[in-house]
Amino acid sequence: MRIQRFDWDGADPRALAARIRALQPPLGEVSEAVAGIITEVRQGGDAALAEIEARFGGGGATGAVRQSDEHVHAALQRIAPELRSALEAAAANIGAVAEAQLVEDRRVRLPQGQEVEVREVAVGAAGIYAPGGKAAYPSTVLMGCIPAKAAGVNRIVLATPAGDGGQVSDVVLAAAAIGGADEVYALGGAQAIAALALGTETIAAVDVIAGPGNRYVQEAKRQFAGQVRIDGIAGPSELMVIAGDTANPEWLALDLCAQGEHGPDGLLVAAAVESVLTDAIETHAKQIAGRWGIEDAALALVDVPDTAAGITLANALAPEHLEIATEDAALLAETVTTAGCVFVGDGAATAFGDYAAGSNHVLPTGGAGRFQGPLGTSVFRRRLSTVEMTQDAARALAPTVATLARAEGFPLHAESAEARAKD
Repeated sequence: MRIQRFDWDGADPRALAARIRALQPPLGEVSEAVAGIITEVRQGGDAALAEIEARFGGGGATGAVRQSDEHVHAALQRIAPELRSALEAAAANIGAVAEAQLVEDRRVRLPQGQEVEVREVAVGAAGIYAPGGKAAYPSTVLMGCIPAKAAGVNRIVLATPAGDGGQVSDVVLAAAAIGGADEVYALGGAQAIAALALGTETIAAVDVIAGPGNRYVQEAKRQFAGQVRIDGIAGPSELMVIAGDTANPEWLALDLCAQGEHGPDGLLVAAAVESVLTDAIETHAKQIAGRWGIEDAALALVDVPDTAAGITLANALAPEHLEIATEDAALLAETVTTAGCVFVGDGAATAFGDYAAGSNHVLPTGGAGRFQGPLGTSVFRRRLSTVEMTQDAARALAPTVATLARAEGFPLHAESAEARAKD
């Protein structure tokens, strides 16, 4: 592993966070390449999708191949019973957490007499992207589709790359059936995002696009932000662990290396008060990484003055995942403000959240936890305000509106309000 140690005195946590993030290799600039793909899809539709899929070796080389509803739902019978049970158990937990995020409509009566109602409505259509190809990620299908379904979205479209032979794996199709996807397309890469955002002869455009993917997928989402809503830009996986005296260093090393399975571009950080603990984590991590071929992962080992300082560093770093393995983990967790998802206590491995704990594994990376949270129902809903003005309320509020409008140089705004105040 690419290991770097830091002996930190607690001063200037942002500077240390920047040094730690510098351990990640740059992702590279792909904006021009992605813009070219988007232009091709915009101009060529389905024919362009077929050509791009063939060019990049996509399994669905004939274009955006829609998987029939019968084929999708029959996958539930084609997979092993224990795998189906695992998917259903994970889905139940994810769904329970998603439904808990829904908020009630609010109506406020103001002093002048008017009432303002704020309610949430679901978007009409959502596109979910799940990585695929050589690997299959049914967990991501569940994490994307279930919050959209709980939010009340009428049309959920799943795009995922096909594997060998142009087929989407049965486990992904089964997850789509369980998660509530209405349409499934064997389609990947930036071209999939373009098709979802723009629409083609085969695929109707959506309102929201969510889900992780490689740098081309994320750059395509970024370029469409504003034309459609996106959940955020999800980069390589990140995990920071804060270890107390009673923490199990082998468990924490396993957790860190598990996130290293996602690839060498991620960020792994272990912080502990006792250097003997960081030494033990390093030893176990090297052994595990050697056995599983993840030697290229970057691991930062930080000796901190106390566990509270570890939380301060975490708040500056804003890691995607944060594990707190200390005796006072629950108390420390209350002081975390920026992590994507916090795992509290020795038993709370990040892997539980990746699959079946109920929390969502589509999380902010690259420090985006400062302003963004996990994928949830709010991504698929929008607020709608309704204003009801009685005649008395118009009379009471018109002078205020007229004064402000004329101060801004908009006399017709003032007259519009004042007209409602006249008998």
